Amino acid sequence: MSSEPANVLVVDDEPDVADAYAAQLEDEYSVSTAYSGQEALDQLDDSVEVVLLDRRMPGISGDEVLEHIRDRGLDCRVAMVTAVDPDFDIIDMPFDDYVIKPVSRDDLFQTIERLLTTSEYESKLRKYYSLTAKHATLMANKPESELAESEEFSGLEDQMSDLRDALDETVAGFDDEDFVAVFRDIGEDVNTVEE
Repeated sequence: MSSEPANVLVVDDEPDVADAYAAQLEDEYSVSTAYSGQEALDQLDDSVEVVLLDRRMPGISGDEVLEHIRDRGLDCRVAMVTAVDPDFDIIDMPFDDYVIKPVSRDDLFQTIERLLTTSEYESKLRKYYSLTAKHATLMANKPESELAESEEFSGLEDQMSDLRDALDETVAGFDDEDFVAVFRDIGEDVNTVEE
């Protein structure tokens, strides 16, 4: 991961709650707060990596903010942090995690770290896929003798090996929630390509 602290947006219509979360997180992350759905939409851009999003807010609800995030194609992870008990409606909601209030400091940190880890994994997986596509193309179109002599091709294979090792190491620490978060986005990307 980058050495820069991750950008986290805390969205809750109760300023005391949003500010309390922000105060707990600000030593580790670059944290901003929004006290309404509209404020969240105004602040959201490509720099935001994780959104902690309350569901039940007046005006624009957290569910609607989530929909806007996905419609705008923003590459951020979203955890619903809410007092709303989950029901079957969450099945089709494109969030990455669902955390029931009250939320401890440890819960906040674990949620954010899990989301950042899955985001990093997905990024590495995309890069690995790109490298394997290049590798396959060269394998299919160049004679073995040329491939064996090419420093570029050897470097490509080294990159693939290093990235595969990094992916294996990351996935070894995954639990079911991590897999769901990673592969939900990958599935959406595949569906977008097919359309």
